[in-house]
Amino acid sequence: MFEVRVHGRGGQGVVTAAELLSVAAFREGKYAQAFPTFGSERTGAPVTAFCRIADSAIRAREPIIEPDAVVVQDPTLLRQVDVFGGVGPDAYVLLNTTRSLDDLGLAQLAVCLRPDRLVAVPATELARTHLGRPLPNAALLGAFAALTGVVSLESVTEAIRRRFSGATGDGNVAAATAAFDEVRPDRAYAHA
Repeated sequence: MFEVRVHGRGGQGVVTAAELLSVAAFREGKYAQAFPTFGSERTGAPVTAFCRIADSAIRAREPIIEPDAVVVQDPTLLRQVDVFGGVGPDAYVLLNTTRSLDDLGLAQLAVCLRPDRLVAVPATELARTHLGRPLPNAALLGAFAALTGVVSLESVTEAIRRRFSGATGDGNVAAATAAFDEVRPDRAYAHA
């Protein structure tokens, strides 16, 4: 089973990100579950969502304590929430930021993790460019697909299109594709 924990703030699409990831996994014939936890249900409050992906039925229902991947949608949470709790040396860490790890005070984290599994991507900026709004969740899902290979970009974009139509769907797909291309330029998505 592959377990993902997504950290962000209310209004950033944290719960939607976990749900879209589970839909992408379903599209690939896998079992998946997604669910959130809330501290307080208001815009800007810390929110955590979880997604499990497996080749067989998933019976676990508890929050993910030792994730295989952590996605941090809002870097301001780094000083408020233990976003790296339970993260092992082989885990994937995806950060939404334009700042360096040193600037974020995460140089020690880089030493503890495999360097190929720790990635920062400017998801908010990509969302502003392609969607016109600072909602990083779709961009981060594209980056997640490139970083982990757990789901394909095609499955992520299909999940996005099932959830969002028209210009919103197009913008989110463009942001996800741009983030994928940024993380894995050697596997740049062939645009149709």
